[in-house]
Amino acid sequence: MQSLFDSSEAETFTHDPLQLRVYTSRLLGREPALVMHGGGNTSVKMQIDNFFGEPEDVLCIKGSGWDLATIEAEGFAPVELDVLRRLAAVEQLTDTEMVRVQRSAMTNPDAPNPSVEAILHAIIPSTYVDHTHADAVVAITNTADGEARIREIYGDRVLIVPYVMPGFILARTVYEMTRDTNWSALEGMILLRHGVFTFSNDARTSYELMIKLVSEAEAYLASHGAFEAVATTAAPAAAELPTLSRLRRKVSDVRGAALIARLDESPAARGFAGHDAIDDIAAQGPLTPDHVIRTKRIPVIIRDDIDSQIDSYTAAYTDYFATHTDGTQAILDPAPRWAVRPGAGTVSFGRSVKETRIIEDIVQHTAQAIQWAEALGGWQALPPKELFDVEYWELEQAKLKKATGAPALQGRVALVTGAAGGIGHACATELQARGAAVSGVDIDPAIGDTMGGDELFGIQADVTDYEAMAKAVDDTVRRFGGLDILICNAGIFPPSTRIEDMDADTWQRTVEINLTSQQRLLQLTIPYLRNGIDPAVIVIASKNVPAPGPGAGAYSVSKAGMTQLSRVAALELAEYGIRVNIIHPNAVFDTALWTSDILDKRARHYCMTVEQYRTNNLLRTEVTSADVAAMAAAMAGPTFAKTTGAQVPVDGGNDRVV
Repeated sequence: MQSLFDSSEAETFTHDPLQLRVYTSRLLGREPALVMHGGGNTSVKMQIDNFFGEPEDVLCIKGSGWDLATIEAEGFAPVELDVLRRLAAVEQLTDTEMVRVQRSAMTNPDAPNPSVEAILHAIIPSTYVDHTHADAVVAITNTADGEARIREIYGDRVLIVPYVMPGFILARTVYEMTRDTNWSALEGMILLRHGVFTFSNDARTSYELMIKLVSEAEAYLASHGAFEAVATTAAPAAAELPTLSRLRRKVSDVRGAALIARLDESPAARGFAGHDAIDDIAAQGPLTPDHVIRTKRIPVIIRDDIDSQIDSYTAAYTDYFATHTDGTQAILDPAPRWAVRPGAGTVSFGRSVKETRIIEDIVQHTAQAIQWAEALGGWQALPPKELFDVEYWELEQAKLKKATGAPALQGRVALVTGAAGGIGHACATELQARGAAVSGVDIDPAIGDTMGGDELFGIQADVTDYEAMAKAVDDTVRRFGGLDILICNAGIFPPSTRIEDMDADTWQRTVEINLTSQQRLLQLTIPYLRNGIDPAVIVIASKNVPAPGPGAGAYSVSKAGMTQLSRVAALELAEYGIRVNIIHPNAVFDTALWTSDILDKRARHYCMTVEQYRTNNLLRTEVTSADVAAMAAAMAGPTFAKTTGAQVPVDGGNDRVV
């Protein structure tokens, strides 16, 4: 591990200790092997003037909810230093009381809650304090003789603290251990099975001491062949997508909420999953106790019967809770947060793509560290009771009571065709706004730009290309774990042509895109929809189905055929709980089809102004893509949970239909 400190960059912050603290905190945050997803914390002791212009000593410490990689000055909570040091001398204090007192001692009430390690930072006399959960160090401590190995590496240069609960108990333990300690003689502090502290009156020195201590741990691992012990499997995994879809559905059922599932089939993930002792090493516990909040204590190992293995995991988790609860805690949901699939890799489960990626990152680091520890004689995580105490920490239980409801489509997975613009793009963004993870498919290459995020994923494909659409469906399942919502929107409206004048190519192309490709897409998606969570198909048809117009034969017939196909699908798929409903939009003018020139011509043809033409319906209202998207999202959600085979107009009221 190399220092990233740049003197020229840091020179800007020389006279601002808080900005210098921000700079070196971000250096730590850039390295996932040090801190991951909100882990670790940093602080600076400084003097500020209060409202009355009087100087006050404060500890500015990373606030709850901030990530070191991206932290700003406002992410540090300023707390009166004297209050924190007095708290360290209190013999007993609950963490809830600690948080309350820390909050009351903040000099800025708008700042985030201070880290639970604020008291510990306060009793370390140095100006700058850095704390990480360095993989290399924690892996070494997660062995049977971890403390002896740490002493072998560092000697008396570090203070070694046995594992205790984070928060007040840890601060109090260090306070008692260091009453007569000469802090200036130490380079750092190792918390067994937890992490590393370094400190100095100089920001660069504190940061580079962290790099030095972690580098020494890495060198120790290298000298014992630990890095070579990390297995990789280059052979491609067997087709796992149907299994992934079933696994996601089962875990979602146990959790009582729709989940995203990400399959990591990288060589490293497959190597770990294929480890000879995977049943033993995966069942011991996480890399650090902090991770148990996101990953639970252990994963589920999936081999053959998904249902029975998840049921067994659920029963074991219930027993784990019953064994260790003090009777005051409420059991969390018993669903696993990750799975090991021998031969395929690992699977992470989360309520959103972001949460799932976080868990996947933690799993990757954990799998690597486990194999490092195995090379040192064997992985040995904390006992179940210690991990239970963190998982059911009073502060975490308090968060559950404050949790608010999730969006209606949170965790659901959707595929929308014709999603580069117009109704399709509106549907995709509306579903995503309501919590769904969405793949948008379109022949337009711009789909990659208009839908390029984690939760909104663009795929360029021609809906008439069966192989391309099969890949699009597979890519969606591989990315999100399954499929719950299908919106069939892609289509064309050819130029007005009377039947006697229509050429064969126009007819064939219109039917191929508007009807045949939709039937093929249904064939591709039904196997996944059958494993879907509240699965729904929404077909964007047209007012031309109940009220066709002259010159629109190919369009009207193809949309009518799609409507009839959807009605048959509603009949066939109801036994699997798949709902199929149809929307008939009309006069949706905010699409690429309706240029200002075309609108003007059509309005003049009917002797209307453009505004009159836009609102030429019974309600005298304009119908937009967003209006159609709102109906599609409603059909995908609980409002239409008991409706299938319905045909709903979104047209402001059309006298020919009514």
